[in-house]
Parts: sequence; C-alpha cells; structure tokens
Amino acid sequence: MPGNSTLLGPSPQLPAAMSKQDFWKRKRVSRAEQQGGYFLEESSQGESSPTNSVPNGLLVPTWPTWQPPRFYSTPGLCQSMAMLPPAGHLLSLLLVLGTGGTMPSPQVPPQGCYVAEEAGEPTFRCSQAGLSAVPTGIPNDTRKLYLDSNQMASVPASAFQHLPVLEELDLSNNVLAHLSGAAFQGLEGTLRHLDLSANQLASVPLAAFAGLQTQVNLSANPWHCDCTLQEVLRQVRLVPGTGTGIVCGSGARPDLVGQEFLPLAGEEELCGPGQGGARRGTDVALLVTMGGWLTLVVAYLIHYVWQNRDETRRPLKRAPVLPMRSDGSSTLSTVL
Repeated sequence: MPGNSTLLGPSPQLPAAMSKQDFWKRKRVSRAEQQGGYFLEESSQGESSPTNSVPNGLLVPTWPTWQPPRFYSTPGLCQSMAMLPPAGHLLSLLLVLGTGGTMPSPQVPPQGCYVAEEAGEPTFRCSQAGLSAVPTGIPNDTRKLYLDSNQMASVPASAFQHLPVLEELDLSNNVLAHLSGAAFQGLEGTLRHLDLSANQLASVPLAAFAGLQTQVNLSANPWHCDCTLQEVLRQVRLVPGTGTGIVCGSGARPDLVGQEFLPLAGEEELCGPGQGGARRGTDVALLVTMGGWLTLVVAYLIHYVWQNRDETRRPLKRAPVLPMRSDGSSTLSTVL
C-alpha cells in the first residue's frame, strides 16, 4: 500500500538489468538478511528510508527495536581463567618439562599377571606367566602373591621388601636353584606361608629363614641332605604333611639318595665341629666338664668315709668315776 511500510520476508529476485551501484546495495542487503534483520519497502520516491538513497522497490535492512546491535568483545578475566586447562593437566605438563620431555608412565603388571581380591584380601597372581625374575609393579598392599609355575631360577636379596603386609608367598613349580640369604628380608613379622616346593633347590642358606615366623613347604626338591638342611629343619616349621616329601637327591651321600631326610636327621648328626654343630659340641664339652666335677666330688666323699671307717668302729671309753661330797660329808660314787 502507498505510504505504508510493510514487513516482508526474503527479498525477491532482482531484475536482469542492474547498475553497479544497485548491485553493491543489494549485497549489503543480503548481509543484513544473514544477520537476522528485517526489510522495509518504500511505496513512494519522495519518502525517506533508513538508507535515504535506496530506490523504490528495494529492501532496506533495519534492526528491531528490541534487539541491540551485535558486537564482539575480547574475553574478560573470568573467561580467560575458564579457558585454562585443568590443574591435573598443568601438573602433567610440568612433569613433562621437568623430565626433559618424557612422561613417566605408571607401572603395569606384566602380561599374564593380574590383581584380584580373594577372601577379602588383595591378591596378585602371576601363575604360568613365563616369568624369569620377580616382576615389578606389585601393589604394596598385596597380602597374597602367587608366582608359581614360572621359569625363575633365583630369588635376589630384598626381592619382596616393598611388600610390608605380605602374608602368603607361592614360589612353587619354578626352577629355583639359589636363594639369597636376604631373599625374604622385610617379611619377618608378616609372612605366614611360604611354598618352595617342586623346584631345583639342593641347599638353602640358614640366614634366608632367620626371623621368619612362617610355615614352609620344602618338598619335591633334590636336597643334598647335609648339615645346612638339618639346621634349617630345626629352625623352620614345616607345613603339615609335607615332611615326607623332603627326599635326598642325587647330590647327597650315596647311602642317603632316595631316602626321606626327616627320619635320618633324627638319628644321625650331620654337623661336625666348625660347622653348624659347633654349638652342640660346646654343650657336650660342658656336660663332660660337669660330669668330671661330679666324679671328683663323689670320689672325695668316698675317700672321706673310708678314712674315718676305723674311728667309727672303736668302742666308747667309760668316763672316770669322780668322788663327790654331800653336805653331810658323805662320799658318793657316780658312774658315768
């Protein structure tokens, strides 16, 4: 309608013939349309429009009265803080910078090992994992550790010192041939069960079990059945029912090969002077000394009694009769 402004939708198609000035005006109109503006169509040439120079029939972009012009501002302090990475990422970045660009990775269990909870106790199992040494990455709170059925040939010193609450250790069915004297150092107050069965142990150092309050399974090993083993068996407590499995191997004395060691250890003393039997040799010497002193005392008593034998056989002598006077001057004889 003439003289009135009407709200229109998208602009109609431009005529084919268009001047260069009209083209750029139309370009500005398209940009305003993309920004969400509204367009007015003027019905007469004399009336003014927001652009004051647009011909009749062209759409002029105008901002709605309730919508402020759009603008962009630089982020403030709060927005800048929100854009920062979390504190954990910053710490990781600092660690990377402090270690020369290398990120320390947490220790993970070897392949075939896993952490579990059995009977409410933290357990670390590495059974049949193909291990040749005690693995790393064992949690410090482990109470049961199973390293059975692997290929471990030795246990070094302090191999389990980082496990302060370990109660059960299974090293059975390996190829263990050597134990360090400090292999179980740090487990003196906690370890309750130790399984060393089915290995290649021929001898073990006595110091390896010093201070341990544990039950040990030593069966199915090729023992030399020597003084050291005899001393070990006097110090440790065997798991009930495993004593019959301690059999003398091919490295033992020919007359002991294939025999159970416990009955032999009770009948024969394998430790001589200068070895583990030095303490017992001292006890024997003390008993001999005490027996000698007792013999001397008995001999002296016998000699004393023999020397006084004649004195005991002599008759008692009668005492002489002494005259006594009474008040009446009478004399009485008293026989004593």
